[in-house]
Amino acid sequence: MAKPTPQEALVYIMVIVSASDRVMRDEELSRIGAIIRTLPAFAGFPQAKTLEVAQDCQKLLSKPSGFESVLAMVKDVLSPEMRETAYALAVDVAAADHAFELEEVRILDILRQHLEVDHAAVEAIDKAASIRHRTFAQ
Repeated sequence: MAKPTPQEALVYIMVIVSASDRVMRDEELSRIGAIIRTLPAFAGFPQAKTLEVAQDCQKLLSKPSGFESVLAMVKDVLSPEMRETAYALAVDVAAADHAFELEEVRILDILRQHLEVDHAAVEAIDKAASIRHRTFAQ
């Protein structure tokens, strides 16, 4: 399989986070779709290709050492700035259902380490996500 484009790599990261607890929730899938439709990083990316890219990622992940291989490919195709973007997108997908499962927290930790996102950026991204995903107490 060919190396992913930077946009495909961002989709891979979102798929990894969404699938980390073995259930890709509707809220997470909806968030992925909204991200692809609205963020400048996905300008020119054909939305119709999203499912195909997600399936490619799942195929890669199912292979022996698939997770490590996907992370290596993602890191290879993304600049340091876009690795921060990848981490931010991962956090947004994890926060989409307003609950961070243990598996998601673990995956986010692995991603920030593997993508070499610096501590200050991680703190800023995490704080911004918690603010964006607040709900009114009922």
